[in-house]
Amino acid sequence: MVKALQIKKTGGPAVMKWQDIDLPAPERGEVRIKHTYVGLNYIDCYFRSGLYPLDGFPATIGMEGAGVVEAIGPGVRKFEEGNRVAYAPTLGAYAQKRNIPADKIVKVPGQVSDKEAAAVMLKGTTTEYLIRRTYRVKRGDTVLFHAAAGGVGLIACQWLKHLGATVIGTVGSDAKARLAKRHGCDHPINYNEEDFKEAVMDITNGEGVPVVYDSVGKSTFSASLDCLRPRGIMVLFGQSSGPVPTFNLTELGAKGSLYVTRPSLMAYNASRREYEASAKALFDVVGSGAVKIKVNQTYRLKDAVRAHKDLEGRKTTGSTVFRV
Repeated sequence: MVKALQIKKTGGPAVMKWQDIDLPAPERGEVRIKHTYVGLNYIDCYFRSGLYPLDGFPATIGMEGAGVVEAIGPGVRKFEEGNRVAYAPTLGAYAQKRNIPADKIVKVPGQVSDKEAAAVMLKGTTTEYLIRRTYRVKRGDTVLFHAAAGGVGLIACQWLKHLGATVIGTVGSDAKARLAKRHGCDHPINYNEEDFKEAVMDITNGEGVPVVYDSVGKSTFSASLDCLRPRGIMVLFGQSSGPVPTFNLTELGAKGSLYVTRPSLMAYNASRREYEASAKALFDVVGSGAVKIKVNQTYRLKDAVRAHKDLEGRKTTGSTVFRV
């Protein structure tokens, strides 16, 4: 039997139960992966709590993992048993083993470890589409990135510096400010001690920034709009503090013909070509050392209840993985 964390109803972390599941042979176009590591991401909490809908119950959440191909289904040509692979975003990762469509996985190059791959696939490909495609950051740009000490934030700070940008990042404590700075954030702002809008305008000499990347949502959205220069773009890619309140679109014109977008990784990596290109760009910067992946927390997969409590309690920093 295979062990997995399953939920039969949405709710708090305790709804996840470590139990036996039946795992059939891979179907046509599928492979079976034996996980070595599984990534923990805030989106897992959204699915577990019901903020994001699940197709049915019992359900296994988790969006990314890494491991070894253990079995091949009919019709699979590009993978073979023993290949090291990783994936994101595909629900069902909180399990020792799983079947997954072969077009949802990518091979992991030798210079990237399984632990790094599991820690970086979702957050790293998210960073890639945000800074290279939603708004293509250019050398000399100054950008504002909220939650700069979080999993996506620490990857983004490094990658943005690699691209030649100046990074302003918000954090919730002085310790997180120091962490963000070590990862390339030029101007960490502790939003509990200073007004980040005033700080951004001071840093940019009143001009504002061309782009704000915001995964926080409710508590930062309004002030973030005021950080943008004319025709700037607000990139809202999460809502850890809650959904953004309804606002009048005419405000965008009054504030300088601003743009707002709500992108998703699923939409940006919808095709196999986009997915492979995104993963390659990510593995290239990780493999070169330009982006270093430090896993700050490791839990056993069966201890996911505690991990979710720590994540939602803002006790974690950077990347977190489950050891399977």
